Amino acid sequence: MATGNSDAQKNILTWASKDGAFRRQASSFRNVIEKGGEFPPEKGRYHLYISHACPWANRTAIVRRLKGLESFIDVTVVSPYMGNLGWPFKKAADLAIDGAEDDPLYGVSHLRELYFKANPEYTGRFTVPMLWDKKAETIVNNESAEIIRMFNTAFNDQLPEDKAAIDIYPKDLQAEIDSTNEWVYDTVNNGVYKSGFATTQAAYEAAVKPLFTSLDRLEGLLNGKDYLIGDRLTEADIRLFTTIVRFDPVYHGHFKCNLGSIRHNYPNINRWMKQLYWNNSAFKDTTNFEHIKHHYHWSHRQINPHGIVPFGPIPLIESL
Repeated sequence: MATGNSDAQKNILTWASKDGAFRRQASSFRNVIEKGGEFPPEKGRYHLYISHACPWANRTAIVRRLKGLESFIDVTVVSPYMGNLGWPFKKAADLAIDGAEDDPLYGVSHLRELYFKANPEYTGRFTVPMLWDKKAETIVNNESAEIIRMFNTAFNDQLPEDKAAIDIYPKDLQAEIDSTNEWVYDTVNNGVYKSGFATTQAAYEAAVKPLFTSLDRLEGLLNGKDYLIGDRLTEADIRLFTTIVRFDPVYHGHFKCNLGSIRHNYPNINRWMKQLYWNNSAFKDTTNFEHIKHHYHWSHRQINPHGIVPFGPIPLIESL
């Protein structure tokens, strides 16, 4: 069997370039669920693999719940204890934790085995989310931004009216959503990783300063507002939420993003995050703080050599 880039999986810091800066690889599988296409919107045909720890995967879990796709697309949660071979399923994980599951389709030990099943010559990273076609036995897509847009519209004509009416990418706001996503992705969603995975002081400072400049900008945009764009929930909120809800528990300390915390320095962002979490079960029920904390602190041994998982913060998220 091909080995892919297993060496890169063994050392989180090999994902940084020679100049010490972290540059995220592009997703490799970019197919679309659509009528008349290779992957039609058939109920029960697709299976979603996620990690509760991963913010990118968390996006897809939220939209799956928002759109009422639970009976359309099954989901399996990998263990947060990512080791030398990438994301393990429950039976292969070094430690046990509630909520981790085994692969129900093929009984494999690691997610990487499904990547090689789809493409024996695959040389990329073994990432979540990953959307699998059970009929064709291959990967449809592993890019979260595209998966959530598929979930938003692909099954609408099979959904109850109230779920079909939910539109997180409305036409009248698409231009604003796209432009906001661009800078939020670069400086916030990916900015925390660029800060945390930097291996030189210069690379770290080049990432952490724009991160907090953007948090300041978001704080202003959310002043007096419940949603980031317009007066309704959009994918811009979902994409930002999965980073912000991890910020104080993980990124502030583990990734050295400590110029401020959400709860103490960004009251508007904090209020917005808490309202989404406490008032919408699609956000609360798909956020697993134990998986989040254990993955980052246990798996990133070049950052945290002894794998010690901190108790705090207490509370993990404040009440309304």
